[in-house]
Amino acid sequence: MHIAKRLRHLLWLGVVATILLATSVAALEPGRERSPERPEMAFAQDPAAARVIVKFRANSGLRQALAGRSGALLERAPQHATALSVRLRLPLSDGRVLGRHTQLLTGTGLSSAQLAMQLGSQADVEWAVVDGRRFIRSAPNDPYFGPIAPPSTPAVGQWYLRAPDSTFVSAINALGAWSFSTGSSQVTVAVLDTGVRLDHPDLAGKLHRGYDFLSNTAGSNDDNGRDSDESDPGDFARRGECGNSQFVASSWHGTQVAGIVGAATDNGLGIAGVGRDVMVLPVRVLGACGGTDSDIIAAMRWAAGLSSDVGGANTFVNEHPAKIINLSLGSASTCSQAYIDVLQELNAAGVTVVVAAGNEAGLVTDSPANCPGALAVAGLRHLGTKVGFSNVGREIAIAAPGGNCVNDAGACLYPIMTTSNSGRTTPQASIYTDSYDASVGTSFAAPQVSGTVGLMLSRNPKLSPADIRTALQATARSFPVSGAAPDVQQCQAPNNTEQLECYCTTSTCGAGMLDASAALAAVAPMPTARIAVDTTALQSSKSVFVSAAGSSAALGRSITSYQWTQISGQDAGAFVGLTTSAQATVVFVGTTGSVEVQLQVTDSAGASDTARQVLSAGTAPAANATVAAGGGGGGGGSTSGGWVLGLLLACLVLWRQRIAALGRRR
Repeated sequence: MHIAKRLRHLLWLGVVATILLATSVAALEPGRERSPERPEMAFAQDPAAARVIVKFRANSGLRQALAGRSGALLERAPQHATALSVRLRLPLSDGRVLGRHTQLLTGTGLSSAQLAMQLGSQADVEWAVVDGRRFIRSAPNDPYFGPIAPPSTPAVGQWYLRAPDSTFVSAINALGAWSFSTGSSQVTVAVLDTGVRLDHPDLAGKLHRGYDFLSNTAGSNDDNGRDSDESDPGDFARRGECGNSQFVASSWHGTQVAGIVGAATDNGLGIAGVGRDVMVLPVRVLGACGGTDSDIIAAMRWAAGLSSDVGGANTFVNEHPAKIINLSLGSASTCSQAYIDVLQELNAAGVTVVVAAGNEAGLVTDSPANCPGALAVAGLRHLGTKVGFSNVGREIAIAAPGGNCVNDAGACLYPIMTTSNSGRTTPQASIYTDSYDASVGTSFAAPQVSGTVGLMLSRNPKLSPADIRTALQATARSFPVSGAAPDVQQCQAPNNTEQLECYCTTSTCGAGMLDASAALAAVAPMPTARIAVDTTALQSSKSVFVSAAGSSAALGRSITSYQWTQISGQDAGAFVGLTTSAQATVVFVGTTGSVEVQLQVTDSAGASDTARQVLSAGTAPAANATVAAGGGGGGGGSTSGGWVLGLLLACLVLWRQRIAALGRRR
């Protein structure tokens, strides 16, 4: 009798659930609450008209159905707006035909990205992408970017940033890279150098608060040790100071490097920076007598946000940790364990360290450029050959223009134009380097790579230092093997003999010539997986709806597939129904317990991302969860079709478990 009574009770629950399911049919009709099968729980309505280009699979059911109505196999282009409007309950219209299986679809009441996501999840669809816009890509209006009119020099302007041609073979094509990204102010490049002239107008608004790490007042030229003044007072050296036999004028080296990385661009002033919209963190580590390894290593860790220790039991928080550190410094020596360790620590923290190879005319690569984990950069002439002063070696990762004035009488023809100062000792007027105050050296090749890395991380913040190295080297252009003077030979492995201009090889100058545009093209951003949870259902029933509605793909791509997987909590609940659509259902078997689920989204280029979420029976998700407003994407009342369907599934699961348990007791 006891068992029979329990069975009648369970049957009654099933009948009630069935009645509720029948009642919910009205909720599935147009004009009523929308079905939770639609992946839009977190969508905000966008009044803009949606425009999506869709390619249908050759064996599409839509195509076959349309062929059946016409009485013949469909060989013409698709026109599927009507069928998809019914299926998705969206007002769609056919746009122009773009191929045998491809067409434009337009809709209202949602954005193009949202429509592309919904269409991309359909089994009939091979891919769906936003019908985006493209624009003319013009050069920035910085007057020194293009050719310069006399009497200003150099006539070639910032030749190294333009697209390569037969004259400027080694140009890095930053102009092409900017069509993918002009950089982001959220990306910071730390320039560890002589400090920066904060008053230069082409660096206005481009500098974060840095620090002066010079611990020794001798040669600091600011009469103090470490402090929060990152400005460059000048690194001039008096006769006899630092072992110099003659006076050495201030270089304003850090200001020059900072300008190449990220001078304000398209502002009608001066030059353009490779990184364009990235920010620069100036950190002073060099003075009149250079800088010590202990100061440089401490500054590297501080620049990356790994330490706030600035010496003398003092702390100073770096509010803008850098993911790129530029070291246009070094010396002829082997790599020390101190640099090996800090580079390993920085790489593990996701920091790319770009280092100049050195300027000892073809000798071995300087340290720390020769250290594992450093991204070492050699210097090229405009023709793509190794510039005479650049070092060589197997440690070098890539090469970039270093500027060249060799054999040029008078004015330098191909310098690297950048920001500087006119002061011979202390600061005077802000200027730009030119043919008579030329910037040449691997010091100025390295920041071209650093600026490019800044653009890469602006486009795809998920890149690791290893990813960046791989992309830069894989997209580098091959070194030329002709075009120079007849006596120019192939570069050889470094020894104790200088070698001037020579034809680079991959064993002497890195993988090839930096191609910023190709590097940006190779690091298209990954999709982002986000899980939205129907909190109403989670707290009020044993059936929980999870959605991929907050997921997104990069511009020009769409999400094409979804995969839900249960990671843990198999005793507490499980997925019921499809796990390959934008929305899925988890059913709990009791009032307690947790289930961890994973969502993997894949975009139209084959790139994937995953997200995980823990669901606990009867409670709201964790605070960091993406939460859907309301239940089922359309108001989420307790009588919505999706909620009732979930309740029915929950009842059926419970029913089967209770019957199995009663059977075991007998």
